[in-house]
Amino acid sequence: MTLFNLKGMSDFSEELIRPTTEDEQGEPRAPSGTGMCFPWLQKHIETIATGGKQEKDFAQTTSACLSLIQEALLKHQWQRAAEYMHSYFQILEDSDSNKRQIAPEIIWRLGSEILYYHPKSSVETFNTFADRMKNIGVMNYLKISLQHALYLLHHGMLEDANRNLSQAETWRYGEKSSSQEVLINLIQAYKGLLQYYIWSKKKMELSQLDEDDYAYNTASQNMLNHSWKTSINLCALIQIPGVWDPFVKSYVEMLEFYGDQDGAREVLTNYAYDEKFPSNPNAHIYLYNFLKREKAPREKLISVLKILYQIVPSHKLMLEFHRLLRKSENEEHHKLGLEVLFGVLDFAGCTKNITAWKYLAKYLRQTLMGRHLAWVQEEWNSRKNWWPSFHFSYFRAKSDWKEDKALACEKALVAGLLLGKGCRYFRNISKQDHQVLKKKIKQIKKSVKKYSIVNPGL
Repeated sequence: MTLFNLKGMSDFSEELIRPTTEDEQGEPRAPSGTGMCFPWLQKHIETIATGGKQEKDFAQTTSACLSLIQEALLKHQWQRAAEYMHSYFQILEDSDSNKRQIAPEIIWRLGSEILYYHPKSSVETFNTFADRMKNIGVMNYLKISLQHALYLLHHGMLEDANRNLSQAETWRYGEKSSSQEVLINLIQAYKGLLQYYIWSKKKMELSQLDEDDYAYNTASQNMLNHSWKTSINLCALIQIPGVWDPFVKSYVEMLEFYGDQDGAREVLTNYAYDEKFPSNPNAHIYLYNFLKREKAPREKLISVLKILYQIVPSHKLMLEFHRLLRKSENEEHHKLGLEVLFGVLDFAGCTKNITAWKYLAKYLRQTLMGRHLAWVQEEWNSRKNWWPSFHFSYFRAKSDWKEDKALACEKALVAGLLLGKGCRYFRNISKQDHQVLKKKIKQIKKSVKKYSIVNPGL
């Protein structure tokens, strides 16, 4: 059977170039100088008028076929898509040079998707298809090689993937190779990532050996060799502006392991702050975690998280950011600490974060006790029109009390401080008769009475 045909999935190239048989001579088929037969398209070709309109007919046929392939893919009808795909290869002979140029990439993307999910497909089939497609339109060679390697990695075939990447790494095609320099760097980086994986395994093996053992020295030397190869492959890529998270993490881990803290710090700092690189929250997270491991000064940690806050104000590290700001001696940091908590709770995904509500309840009370009413009002003024229905409705009070009574108590204190005793949420929770939480509810009522921002006596 052919690659995209019920007869088989390993002889696509033979089908692509086979001569026309006598039995096929009388059958209507799509125009093909190689003698390719497309029986499925017979009924479509018969409906298209002939007589000097061959090119138009060809375009209509391939367009119809592509639409049917896309429909089959959307419906996950892999066999149906494979049958249509078998007919679509005629696009390679389109008289339009632009269409011929982009055809190999379209065929590769469609075909690889089909073969990835087709129940009768196999690694051998995919390998055959990939190897043949690499040589149809040389400018796709690197892209296909990289995706082929990732497919092999997915199937645990590390040696095959490494061999595939090594072959692609040395690929050259005259002057055109310079325009694909980034792709070559990416291939080298993925090869480095594969070497990093091997290095990680060796590191784990090393941790289980006695340092006085002879095997320890051998394993340590093997690790060093792998790290050197990996460094070369990864270092080139991360100099190019882009988002290279897994490559940066791997490289930094190796630098740290061998004690090159300065090198690791430089890589992470450039990745986070170099203006040529796109804005990337992870870059600041990696730098923060590194500085935290180094026990960097609090001010340095705050400066890194301040940028992360501007990019992703709902990130889970924002609660850690709040704690750092709270411990600072700078009053501006204390004010920012309040802003950060409000910012976290602006997001729907954080509405049931009990830690955030606990921090806000406590910090609101402390801020009002410290006579910083203006700080609270500044944050509340932009939220007073939507937070009550978003967080403090009667429905929220009932559901929160049912699902998490501790959360409901923290929210009730915040609601009371911001909206006063008349707030539905506060009223609903404060009237609950719960033996364990009775003391907590009493404290909430007392705090609201004394510190609520709607209390004229404040």
